[in-house]
Amino acid sequence: MKRKDKSRKRDASATKDAARPRVAKAAPRDAARRPAARGEQDKTPTNKKRKARRTGRAREPAASRVEARRTHDPHPATPTPTPEAEATINERSAVEEVGLGDTDIASEEAFELGIGSRMVPPTTQYGEAFDSSPPAPQERRPGDVEAQIRALEARLDGLIRQRDFSDAAGDAEAEAEAEAEIAAPSSERRVGALAKSSSAPPARIDAAQPPAEDFISRKWGRSALRSRSDDFDDFGLDPGFERSVQPAVEFLYKTYFRTSVEGIDNVPAEGRCIVVANHSGALPLDGPMLRAALRIEHAQKRDLRWLAEDFVYYLPFAGVFMNRVGAVRACPENAERLLEKESVVAVFPEGVHGIKKLFRERYHLQRFGRGGYIRLCLRMRAPIVPCAIIGAEESSPLLYRLEGLTELLGLPYFPITPTFPLFGPVGLMPAPTKWRMRFGEPIHLDSYGPEAADDHVLVGRLSERVRSAIQAMLDSGLRERRSVWFG
Repeated sequence: MKRKDKSRKRDASATKDAARPRVAKAAPRDAARRPAARGEQDKTPTNKKRKARRTGRAREPAASRVEARRTHDPHPATPTPTPEAEATINERSAVEEVGLGDTDIASEEAFELGIGSRMVPPTTQYGEAFDSSPPAPQERRPGDVEAQIRALEARLDGLIRQRDFSDAAGDAEAEAEAEAEIAAPSSERRVGALAKSSSAPPARIDAAQPPAEDFISRKWGRSALRSRSDDFDDFGLDPGFERSVQPAVEFLYKTYFRTSVEGIDNVPAEGRCIVVANHSGALPLDGPMLRAALRIEHAQKRDLRWLAEDFVYYLPFAGVFMNRVGAVRACPENAERLLEKESVVAVFPEGVHGIKKLFRERYHLQRFGRGGYIRLCLRMRAPIVPCAIIGAEESSPLLYRLEGLTELLGLPYFPITPTFPLFGPVGLMPAPTKWRMRFGEPIHLDSYGPEAADDHVLVGRLSERVRSAIQAMLDSGLRERRSVWFG
């Protein structure tokens, strides 16, 4: 019963609206967004727009329709507006009075497409709304590009000439030539450019710089390279430089320290070998003395290379000097390369702790590191020859060491000896004590395989065995010595 009453009221209101005269009113935005009733959708003029969009036919603009009428009707007369046309005109005027434009109407009606009101103009079809491909670029004629290139080239040529020739006549000629080049083809322009370059004034040549000073050329120039040897090995040994310092080394070995050697025959005549010795002295000279002992006293004149501490190579000139006279930077890789060449290598397992010993701790061996030299012998199958050096502790006795200046000076310690720093650099000169070198029986590790290098217990036991052999030779040598100066 309620539904029938509502339908009767709706019909009555529809008849009243049909009887009233149509008055164009500006509908608000909310009313425009509200969808019309089913009966009113067929009667409103916007229904044709929607129908045109559904069918894909766009409405022709008003200007084209008026132009079509003028062309087809030779005798135009004042058209009589129909009721539907009057309603359309009144709606347009009402919209203009309110302030809404065509874009606002389109935004109000485009929401029915479901893709946003601001993205689709009112005359866009449904399929065109999703076509986002950019418009095709306009084709440029090749003549325009060539003309622009010629103009740029002519401008650059003019700027170059203006920089070189600043007089007014030259500028006028450059402008005239630039205009001629723009009109001339590219081949003629190239020929003209070549002709101009040939007629251009020669470039200025600066005066030669004065030659370098004689001292610089003699010190660091080609004349200095003549005193350098071309025969270097992989570790920096310079035979020519070593021959030049060899008289000083032999003087220290034979005359100054009066070195005596025992058991030199325990060093193999050929093949690889590792000599393990004690390290001592504030200024350690045991490496060069060992090298001189094998070269002078050994029957085969074996060439010994010793491993020097790492800190030496951070001192100015010291690392280079040590390499040139036969030292090698201490690391397992360098030792392996030397042993592969069947060389004799001298190692000092005490390291820096050996030369840091005070005078009251002389001839007491420090800990032999972690047994790196034992692992090296096991892997390379090289025998060990222990060596004890007596007399080096007294030649440079260390009374006290300052460790607060280590970072400043780059040294492991700052030595205080009876003569240094009291007498300056001269105080580093070692005292002329009597040196004795004793080589023990070689220790062969052939019974152990290379895999034994990973056994830490075995490595520690073998290292202690070598240390005990060297300590025993030191103790026996000290008992046999009668004097520090005369042996």
